[in-house]
Amino acid sequence: MNAWNKFWNWYENKILGSIIVIAVIQFIQVPHMVWNADIMLEAGIVSRVHPILDWFLYGVDLIEIISIINVGMIMFSLLKKRHRQKKEISIRHNHQNQ
Repeated sequence: MNAWNKFWNWYENKILGSIIVIAVIQFIQVPHMVWNADIMLEAGIVSRVHPILDWFLYGVDLIEIISIINVGMIMFSLLKKRHRQKKEISIRHNHQNQ
């Protein structure tokens, strides 16, 4: 088995952990959305209170990159698994007809 297949076998066994990572990133978005709305409404209740807080809440946008990559990997993994299952069914079906 080559390194590529080993990686995907390992990753497919860790999909639940990937989904948990995505959920955490999505939950982190809640305070970011409140902060962003505060900026848009120019209320100044959450935003512009402290530059470090603003930097962290703005930086949450960058953590979405992890979520986007993770979702792509999960979709690829599930499609790969579905393709493999269809291939196995086809092979079994052809073997039974012989």
